[in-house]
Amino acid sequence: MDNNTQPTVETLETKPMKITITLPTNAYFISGIRDFTLGLIKNMTEFSEQWAFRFQSVVDELCNNAIEHGSAPGNDVKITFINVPHESIEIIVEDTGTGKVKFSATELQKLVSDRRQPNYVHTGIRGRGLSKIVAEWTDELEFKDLETGGMQVRIKKFLQDPKLKEMSNYLESPTHLVLQ
Repeated sequence: MDNNTQPTVETLETKPMKITITLPTNAYFISGIRDFTLGLIKNMTEFSEQWAFRFQSVVDELCNNAIEHGSAPGNDVKITFINVPHESIEIIVEDTGTGKVKFSATELQKLVSDRRQPNYVHTGIRGRGLSKIVAEWTDELEFKDLETGGMQVRIKKFLQDPKLKEMSNYLESPTHLVLQ
């Protein structure tokens, strides 16, 4: 496209949209990200309202973990949303690695993997978010150590997930309840 050519509606509708938000490490701002996530998913993607609420919980969990464990007060947490129209939503949360308890990406991946095993018995009140919310409601979950000392958590959900089609048959009937 040259400088005089306007983008067509088709190009705008298929071009990935990327939004990055940087927040101070303070739980006060989580409600704003929660609302933003809900609005973004409901209005800018083809995911259902049910999935918009699920993504709201996923982002809430990732941001709370970054604030509580990954970044000390006075530092930032970065959240990036990448919507690929008709394909997927990707959400990346980065912390500074200045929090009280330091985990490596490998340790966190193993923790989630262990807690997703059918025979795992969880005895604590906390610690279910990554394995029971984030991992269950996404198609890809990746942890990456950053050169700066922080961690990046990346999730991705594909619009054409076969589980979505299977579930939609049950969701059409109010007499069926699907638990996963």
